[in-house]
Amino acid sequence: MTAAAETSKAENRPAGDGLKPDSNPTLVAVLAKVVSVLAVCLSLYQLYTAGLMALPAMIQRSVHLAAILALTFLLRPPFDGARKDKFTIWLLIDIFLAGLSMYCAFYIVYNLQDIFDRQGDWLFTDFLVSGIGIILVLEACRRVIGYIMTGICVMAMIYAMYGPYMPEIFAHKGYSLERIATTLWLTTEGIFGVPIYVAATFVFVFVLFGAFLQVSGGGNFFIDLAYSLTGRYSGGPAKTSVIASGFMGSVSGSAVGNVVATGSFTIPMMKKVGYRPHVAGAIEAAASTGGQLMPPIMGAGAFLMAEFTNTSYLTIIKVALVPAIMYYLTVLMFVHFEAKKYGLVGQKKEDLPKVWDVVKDGLHFILPVAILIYVLINNFSPMMAGFVAVISTYLAAAFRKKSRMGLKKLLNALETGARNAIMVSVACAAAGIIVGMVGLTGMGLKFSSLVLELSFGIKVLAILLIGAASLVLGMGLPVTASYIVLATLAGPALLDMGVPIMVTHMIVFWYSQDANVTPPVSLASFAGAGVAGANPMETAFVSWKLAKGLYIIPIVMAYKPLLGIGEEYSLMHWEVILSMLTTACGLVAFAAALERYFLRKATWFETLLFLLAATGLFWPDWWADFVGFILLLLVVALQKFRHPPGFGTAPNVNEAKAP
Repeated sequence: MTAAAETSKAENRPAGDGLKPDSNPTLVAVLAKVVSVLAVCLSLYQLYTAGLMALPAMIQRSVHLAAILALTFLLRPPFDGARKDKFTIWLLIDIFLAGLSMYCAFYIVYNLQDIFDRQGDWLFTDFLVSGIGIILVLEACRRVIGYIMTGICVMAMIYAMYGPYMPEIFAHKGYSLERIATTLWLTTEGIFGVPIYVAATFVFVFVLFGAFLQVSGGGNFFIDLAYSLTGRYSGGPAKTSVIASGFMGSVSGSAVGNVVATGSFTIPMMKKVGYRPHVAGAIEAAASTGGQLMPPIMGAGAFLMAEFTNTSYLTIIKVALVPAIMYYLTVLMFVHFEAKKYGLVGQKKEDLPKVWDVVKDGLHFILPVAILIYVLINNFSPMMAGFVAVISTYLAAAFRKKSRMGLKKLLNALETGARNAIMVSVACAAAGIIVGMVGLTGMGLKFSSLVLELSFGIKVLAILLIGAASLVLGMGLPVTASYIVLATLAGPALLDMGVPIMVTHMIVFWYSQDANVTPPVSLASFAGAGVAGANPMETAFVSWKLAKGLYIIPIVMAYKPLLGIGEEYSLMHWEVILSMLTTACGLVAFAAALERYFLRKATWFETLLFLLAATGLFWPDWWADFVGFILLLLVVALQKFRHPPGFGTAPNVNEAKAP
């Protein structure tokens, strides 16, 4: 049995807290069935609207949100002590809240034309239903995401109400409760705006695609393929972790979920060959975070960026590919240098799955990915592409008895997809409150002016300020919500400095990932520490080092034509290609400097040369690139031909202290 297959049963369980009906009252058992039916119905509804018949925007989004809110209240307890597997008063309250969620959505669907007709001339029932709907979204946000995101939403509404009393730079005329509530619930300028539109259309079907891959065994195929290709090399399990997380992370939509799914077998293997637990957990966290940057799915980022920039989805994934590969190159270099420095060897060839056996058993899973790419290249909508990907995965799985999805597996995949979509949909609904209030009050322009003032119009300072803001936001917000807030508030500042809109959004999106691996609150690192049995803060600091590309590459994007966009550039333009090469060389030099290792352990002089080479290769002037490249060649030559006393080759793994 392959390494990934050993955890397949655990991975095939639906996500979420779940209802556990064993030896409990009949009501709880019935509710467990209701949750399963509701989740399956939601997935079928999303497939129907994605591939067969589109619905009006407010109907599509309100039905989606109603089901998501109902699932949230039935699955997530209001607090730790309120268990979902026993009959309590809290369970009855949650049933009531689930029903109320359905009613608030039904109110929109049933009265949609009347709502359009009386825009601005609202009835009391409009105001009442809007207020209840907002409270339900806030409570769902508190349960799923936490108090920080909920607090930001509440503060955004308070800011909209009390604008005249705010400091002069943030002051505005102020708005009534009725205006705020109806704007957020009965228009597409608030909760039912762009964020929930993306979640209810593009994102859901691709989350469902990931669930179908997971349940059918396609996820295990990609993981085993990475393991068979890299497992025998120095630090092999760590390199497997990096590559497998790249495969899985782009479709999983969650860095933390990716850590748990792939780390459950890569982390024990890393520990087995000599990595200390906190380093093993950190490698998995850094690699899993990169999955959010890797096309074709990029979590929800590619779809949101396409909407915000009014650009095709295909264009987004084209420009995102090279920077994502560079990020993984950086992590791989850190892993490689670390393994060489401490003499960590790979697994024995006979202990690894054979490449041909893996390909032979799972080749049919490449078919859905190929079909997905073909559909996207032919300019079909992302919704249709996701629909086709789900259907083709189901059909491809039928080619092998082992992966074939019978009725039970099919229902499991549909339920898993709906449960996995809860967090991103709730985050998008809550982010809609913030976006709505920013638009209503003009806060975006004010915040942009503040960033411009504090950065003195210097791009690199503005980018660093955005990075710092994203770190603070990321402590309490999921990546998707953090990106939406940053794009709304800070994006205009970079646009005012002349940064192209695509580059602006790519910078903001990259920095929205940093809280996953940056102390003090680095959720992916903490998840890796949990799997590895390591100290969370030690793991967080190591993952912070490994993920340095996450901080450097966005700055390079602002100064070099790294993305290959604009009228004068294309991906094949010589300046773009040169930018890619110099940036990649700079990242390798930077990793070597931090690890103090390249072909052998580096002296302090060589370390300084590596740093100077990296600086020159990152610098936007071509003369600096030339100097940096010459310095890199010089230090590589020193590494190869000069061996100072005490600086030999890497020690034997039995004599060295493992990383």
